[in-house]
Amino acid sequence: MLFWYGHHGGAGWGWLAATVGMVLFWALVITVGILLFRALVRPGPSGWGGPGRRYPGWHHEGPPPGGAPTAEQILAERYARGEIEDEEYQRRLAVLRSAPGGPKQPDAPGP
Repeated sequence: MLFWYGHHGGAGWGWLAATVGMVLFWALVITVGILLFRALVRPGPSGWGGPGRRYPGWHHEGPPPGGAPTAEQILAERYARGEIEDEEYQRRLAVLRSAPGGPKQPDAPGP
């Protein structure tokens, strides 16, 4: 096409530049598309995407955002891992739910 507009000669450097430019352009478009897709699909910064939205390898293990897990959550996790038996789980859960501050300490004898 360059010869049609009076550009005679030139050892094909214009075609080479156009080819390299086109390859770089499409590489940039594909890279931006992949990064955009990953940003939209990826869970939050701490890796907590809610139920069913966790992607292994894309997050670090840790508590969900909003602070440390509650005592009941820790107890439920220990029960789920088999660290404690059913009776102990029920007993500890009842203790946690009976008092807002947890189990009460025995009263010290008065003077």
